[in-house]
Amino acid sequence: MILVLLLIEFLDELVFGAREAAWPLIRDDLRLTYIQIGLLLTIPNLISSVLEPPIAILSDVWNRRALILIGGAAFTIELVLIAAGQSFMALMLAFCVIYPASGAFVSLSQTTLMDHQPERHEQNMARWTFAGSIGVVAGPLALGLAVALGLGWRGLFVAMAILSAALVAGYAAAPHLSLDSPPFVRGGARGGVNKSPLRQRFADAMLDALRSLRRGDVRRWLILLVFADLMLDILLGFLALYFVDVVHVDEAQAGIAVAVWSGVGLLGDFLLIPLLEKVRGLTYLRASAAIMLILYPALLIVPGYIPKLILLGLLGLFNSGWYAILQARLYSALPGKSGTALAVTNVTGLVGGLIPLGIGLLAENVGLGLALWALLAGPIALLVGIPRGAGDARIGEIGEE
Repeated sequence: MILVLLLIEFLDELVFGAREAAWPLIRDDLRLTYIQIGLLLTIPNLISSVLEPPIAILSDVWNRRALILIGGAAFTIELVLIAAGQSFMALMLAFCVIYPASGAFVSLSQTTLMDHQPERHEQNMARWTFAGSIGVVAGPLALGLAVALGLGWRGLFVAMAILSAALVAGYAAAPHLSLDSPPFVRGGARGGVNKSPLRQRFADAMLDALRSLRRGDVRRWLILLVFADLMLDILLGFLALYFVDVVHVDEAQAGIAVAVWSGVGLLGDFLLIPLLEKVRGLTYLRASAAIMLILYPALLIVPGYIPKLILLGLLGLFNSGWYAILQARLYSALPGKSGTALAVTNVTGLVGGLIPLGIGLLAENVGLGLALWALLAGPIALLVGIPRGAGDARIGEIGEE
């Protein structure tokens, strides 16, 4: 079952990596404009941000396994519909379904993995992140192979739909993990079954999620996750543009820069797995954030393509584990309520989703080279916000602190 869960994350990132690499082919095939592509990336994400928190909270009060299977079936069907899409609107409808379907299929698989071994949140999140990193790197390679074989991007999406169907079947057939009942299904102090109507349990879970946002430890990890993303997905989103517009290299060289970032990041995610068996996660985070305070300004200052590639590779190595460790801490701050943890993460994700727009607006006024200095707030926030002393307790102890 654990292998199936990790393969589900691999599949999700494989689809993401393949789609990002396939945009030129999709654009030419469907004759899309840049505005339409922007809408395809924005509207489904907004819809998913609204739908995913209730789905996550529902997993704490109802049958999570059923939700994962329903999400997996929808994810598989939408991959086929994407492959068959012949217009902008057909693609939009498919994206609007596959985004929240991914939330049910993939994100709830993550919560299942977290609930399986609460004392090993950091280690299992590191494995989860590594599986996803393999998918991100494999996506563009799979697209290249599909094009070489004459299958095109549509054939690749059909192949990924077949893999998705196999994983849904594998999840359905695999033995259940040894999980407790969801917290809002369990009874009171005597541990009986809560026979309250589903609607009441869902309302109680929603209120509990809102109350959790009042807790300082929960807010800490949510805020740090947003700031950490400055050195992760947000930097990646502007990386190719930075090398083309600021470093003044061509698109192929910019693509090499992205490949260096992704490839070294994959290595870093792999090395993090044994590292967390020996080093406390927060100790590693503080050290890596301090190193990033040196490496990132050097990347922006040092001239020359090759020196920047070297620094970029080091950045991709030392930001490994930021998401995994911080998300693991959030799960541990809400023991037994992994769905709630996922829901509040999606809520703050709405705020984080506005940051690229802010960077873009800043770049329009002062230039991309200067605008990217704002991302330095990421490692600064980690150095300031990561707790010391008692906060360094091992991940399994957090719920008792």
